[in-house]
Amino acid sequence: MNPKNPYSRHSFPSEIISHCVWLYYRFSLSYRDIELIMAERGLELTCETMRYWCLKFRSLYAKHIKKHQHRGDQWHMDEVYCRIGDEMMYLWRAVD
Repeated sequence: MNPKNPYSRHSFPSEIISHCVWLYYRFSLSYRDIELIMAERGLELTCETMRYWCLKFRSLYAKHIKKHQHRGDQWHMDEVYCRIGDEMMYLWRAVD
């Protein structure tokens, strides 16, 4: 395997492989669900192909996710007065 391109020697482009693996790990879809999604897009894949890709590339995606993972929750508080009817009300807004 080429160390610069882990997708070399595969019959599908790297974008399709990475999208299938991303769908599996991001949304916890089954291999058959991903097979149906790709069939709607005009790609004939088997669930065994996606299983192989997910097993082969999972460490690559885990490293990428850990590198870009946020180290805690951030949220911002905003306080504002607004008029509701004829009365001024105090409104707090929290944004995650």
